[in-house]
Amino acid sequence: MKPYRDFMRSPPVRPAIVAHRGDWRSTSENTIASIERAIAQGYEIVEIDVQQSADGVLFLLHDDDLNRMAGRNEMASNLSVEVLRDIRLRPADGSGDAPGTYPIPTLREALRAARSRVYLDVDVKHPHLMEATAALIAAEGMSDQVDIKIDVHSRAEADHLLELEAEYGVMVMPKTRFSADTIEYLIGLLQTLDVSVVEAEFDDLTTIARNADRFVAAGISLWVNTLDPVACCDLTDRRAITDPASVWGALLSAGVSVIQTDEPAALADFRASKIAAE
Repeated sequence: MKPYRDFMRSPPVRPAIVAHRGDWRSTSENTIASIERAIAQGYEIVEIDVQQSADGVLFLLHDDDLNRMAGRNEMASNLSVEVLRDIRLRPADGSGDAPGTYPIPTLREALRAARSRVYLDVDVKHPHLMEATAALIAAEGMSDQVDIKIDVHSRAEADHLLELEAEYGVMVMPKTRFSADTIEYLIGLLQTLDVSVVEAEFDDLTTIARNADRFVAAGISLWVNTLDPVACCDLTDRRAITDPASVWGALLSAGVSVIQTDEPAALADFRASKIAAE
């Protein structure tokens, strides 16, 4: 595999697909099975969420509690890793009442499942776990295949990114929000970091579209989420399922290179149709 930074600077296909919490619709989110399914489907990147057990082991889970995914009224971080290992997660996103099937994996297990097979985007759910997460990624020899991400809206936050990268060698992806009155400052700030990708929010799609050439010149790819709860400007998976050109197509036209979605199969179909038409 290419080093992640090099891959992100110029993805070989557009958009590169990020499977949010893995390909979970036929498995269960944030599990080894969802990572394996994403790899089998050929998606380039898998996003996972990381928390820490009561005895200090990093594991995969989005919510702080186990209600949605396991039907247990407990805080996951209050449990030991041995207790967590015995819990079984409900299928898909846990929204049904089906009994649990899939175990909660540790971050170490997820890193080893992904090694040399798929890139990982690690969402550290609590800032105080950032250093421990970066240290484990480095210890597993996965620094060239994994990113962690932090908010970057100021010089101080940018300096924190540089410190993490210098200490652990792990790619740190900035997340920021571009608006008409901040984009000039933020592009300049990002250029001082020599980053290859930024997770972007925006006030309007034209804000990034009008500056697409500047991002290209700086070697910075744009990553945008179309996840229903967090998508900007109603550019959602829900809309994309029925009208992909108005969502995923519009993002591509605006210069976006990486899209994170809960509908990776539909996005892959759309991408294939675009490539076939070119």
